[in-house]
Amino acid sequence: MSITLTTPALLFPALSLLLLAYTNRFLSLADRVRGLKARYENAPHAHLRPQIENLRRRLGLLRNMQAVGTGSMFGCVLTMFVLYAGWQQAGQLLFGASLLALLISLGMALLEIQISVDALNIELDNLQETPAA
Repeated sequence: MSITLTTPALLFPALSLLLLAYTNRFLSLADRVRGLKARYENAPHAHLRPQIENLRRRLGLLRNMQAVGTGSMFGCVLTMFVLYAGWQQAGQLLFGASLLALLISLGMALLEIQISVDALNIELDNLQETPAA
């Protein structure tokens, strides 16, 4: 199989949108962390501790998702350079590595979504335990 310069370029729109989605998740998570910090400082409740730990795990995953996704984009650009230089086999290997990095990033995104659902379940459990006024 041979690939051309345009093959890795096809991933640019998808990778750009993916990194934008990751950035949006990061911004909403940062707001959530700041809000939870304020809640905890005003009234430190034990039920907030699982949320804090959940957010810490999600932040780590999000950092890694962004790093691997950026690495995938970097690999695509490097692939284009290598193909331009005429090194077809190296370009194929780099492009394969870029696709693998993209798969890893998407897998981490799926895991982060599952952890996010856990955070919502913690909130729902807390609502059920709190007596109605």
